[in-house]
Amino acid sequence: MLPLKTISSIVCVLFCILSTAQTKTVTISGTIKDNTAKTALPYANVILKSKDQKVAAGTVTNEKGIFTIENIKPGNYILEVSSVGFMTKTQSLFVGSMSDYLNIDNITLSEDAQTLNEVVVNSKQESVTNKMDKKSFNMSDNITQSGGSVLQAMQNLPGVTTQDGKLLLRGNDKVMILIDGKQTALTGFNGQTGLDNIPASAIEKIEIINNPSSKYDANGNAGIINIIYKKNKQEGFNGKIGLTSGYGSLWERKANLPTITPQYKVTPKINPSLSLNYKKEKVNIYFQGDYLYTETLNKNEFVTRTYNDGTIINQQTKRNRDTQFTTFKTGIDWAINENNNFSFSTLYGSEKILDHGEEPFFNADYSERQRLWKFIEDELKTTITASTSYQHKFKEAGHVLNAGLNYTFHRENEKYFFDNIMPDFTGKDAFKLLSDESVLDINLDYTKPLKYGRFETGAKIRSRNIPTNMQFFPGTNSPIDSNAGGKATYEEIIPAVYGNYIFESNRIEAEAGLRMEYINLQYKVNPNHPTYKSDGYNYFQPFPNVRLAYKINDTHKLSLFYNRRVDRPNEVDIRIFPKYDDAEIIKVGNPGLRPQFTNTLELGYKASINNGYFFASLYNKFANGTITRIAVTQPNSDLIYNVFQNAGKSSMTGMEMIFSKKPFAWYSFNLNANLYQNVINAFTVHILYPSPITFSDEKQSITTGNIKWNNTFNFSKTFIGQLSAVYLAPDIIPQGKIEARFSIDAGIKKAVQKGKGEFFVNATDLLNSLVIKKEINGTNFSYTSHDYYETQVVRFGYNYKF
Repeated sequence: MLPLKTISSIVCVLFCILSTAQTKTVTISGTIKDNTAKTALPYANVILKSKDQKVAAGTVTNEKGIFTIENIKPGNYILEVSSVGFMTKTQSLFVGSMSDYLNIDNITLSEDAQTLNEVVVNSKQESVTNKMDKKSFNMSDNITQSGGSVLQAMQNLPGVTTQDGKLLLRGNDKVMILIDGKQTALTGFNGQTGLDNIPASAIEKIEIINNPSSKYDANGNAGIINIIYKKNKQEGFNGKIGLTSGYGSLWERKANLPTITPQYKVTPKINPSLSLNYKKEKVNIYFQGDYLYTETLNKNEFVTRTYNDGTIINQQTKRNRDTQFTTFKTGIDWAINENNNFSFSTLYGSEKILDHGEEPFFNADYSERQRLWKFIEDELKTTITASTSYQHKFKEAGHVLNAGLNYTFHRENEKYFFDNIMPDFTGKDAFKLLSDESVLDINLDYTKPLKYGRFETGAKIRSRNIPTNMQFFPGTNSPIDSNAGGKATYEEIIPAVYGNYIFESNRIEAEAGLRMEYINLQYKVNPNHPTYKSDGYNYFQPFPNVRLAYKINDTHKLSLFYNRRVDRPNEVDIRIFPKYDDAEIIKVGNPGLRPQFTNTLELGYKASINNGYFFASLYNKFANGTITRIAVTQPNSDLIYNVFQNAGKSSMTGMEMIFSKKPFAWYSFNLNANLYQNVINAFTVHILYPSPITFSDEKQSITTGNIKWNNTFNFSKTFIGQLSAVYLAPDIIPQGKIEARFSIDAGIKKAVQKGKGEFFVNATDLLNSLVIKKEINGTNFSYTSHDYYETQVVRFGYNYKF
């Protein structure tokens, strides 16, 4: 556990961000019956009153004696039921916040009044839910990152950091990304891809789930991020149109090494978007279209490599990137009748990336250029998804059966062209990669509301197939390992079943679930590959989850979580082909990679205060078979190979705190602090590519964290400003560490045209301070790197609703 003194110090700053208070509502249902005949009582009056006897809502039962009361705000109530010829029944109603639906079961009327047990309802749902397992944030509230990508928009959210184009939750990049509750190739099935190119303008809100229940896939020990696309359901025809523009790399942060072409400066951005919706009676049709064009200084990294024999190499990796990302999402929702609903949606995404990169390599004093590596990467990623779902509603509200089918096709078409310019010759090399991914998910989910909670169960099966083909075209004296090319096929099938029970009483909440998952993975490799042969694995494993909560009173609550999760290697992690983004630091996958399993324990506390709330949690994660990249050299070579390996055990013990408050009508703030101890145990791994070598490393440990502060200023009802600050403390990475970094963002927005129009302006990394600094120590070498990539961007835009 963390030292008490350290914890006490960090409590003084208590940080959180972007919480938007939302009113939680519940639907209450039940059946009214004759106590003697046990028959339904149609047209009985059902009235819900507050404790001071004011009527909150009312209805009458239908022909089957069933009543439904919607949109009930949390609180304590009195339920009054009456019917001609029967005694009026009055009872306390105490409705829990764990579910959106409360089924009271049967209420009988007779000459004798009976009292039902109480049920509790809480009055407010902030960004941290009452279950304390999920946080929800509307993108419209994120003024400082409006007009950017999803990756950029999420870097200010509590507990979220970004590193090397990936999202980290509480310092861990093993995050499962969902779009509208489903995994797609657009963001990766076992990893993360494409988040830096999805326009934030297409997104309605983002949910962060730190402690998923057994209802979710077991993959992703850090948690789940659910990206929810915009979809309007207003009657008639309506929509929204927007245009965002901007510029990045406003000035040169660090000059190029000699003899290479200029790095991108004053890079343009443009993002038009269109949202349309038509709803009439039982049919809702929607369309969302976005186009994002950016020029970016994607990488500007300066590296100094020092070898034990005294050799020093200075290099720069400069990558000027042009990106075009187009997404279209359309669908239809059809309410067949009051008990049956059908939905169909499809999404198309096209991501075109063109990189112009150069890597000069110099000696220790920069007096001699030893090599110039120039490359062009031409990459096209195409994604098509189709989803259909069917829902049957039983007579009780919230009693539903859902069936769904989701199909994704993703093509990765990648071409690299290299000029290997040496002092005495120039070689021209190239390779081409084609990868087609097909994934089919079929799921069935059943939910039954109970008097004191609900029961959930379901099943899911996934079939995934990814054939890849890498072709190398070596030039003069080529450094490329052309024998490592060829074909490989990734085949995966995962059936799973789960059950989850939720109980709630006046003071106690309990949730217990179990997911049973089987996986059979086969990785079929070109038999002529010089190192790797066909490989794979299978397992049948349980993934339990438990949550216990105690309501101290209406404003204070304790909650305890436990879950077990897994991180399965993604296809890219085991891909056998060396990747030459860097001429002398080469990335390689590993077909021998195996899943890492993680157990998580978390204790949470939440207190509601006037115009705000406080949340704190203590958590501990233990991982076995930690997946990470290991950097090694080969005998008589300066090349460094970054190879994925299972590096043994690791753990993360920490505290997260959130404080949200609106002290004045014109000002509110959100503060978030995450302090944790990161431990990577000593390990030994055996690396096969390009030739067998054994690597060992000692135990690493550091106490680190991050602090985020978000301030919102309501200058008027139509004019809002925002100022955000983020600080990330130094942290360890395998074989090394990453230095501290911080940034300040600001933005304003102004509503016009009676609220239908909106202008905004924002700027990220105002001080140009966000630089990634790393230190890596290998067996025979060490290196330091400083990446001055583009972080400072000014954006401005306009949105109009109609």
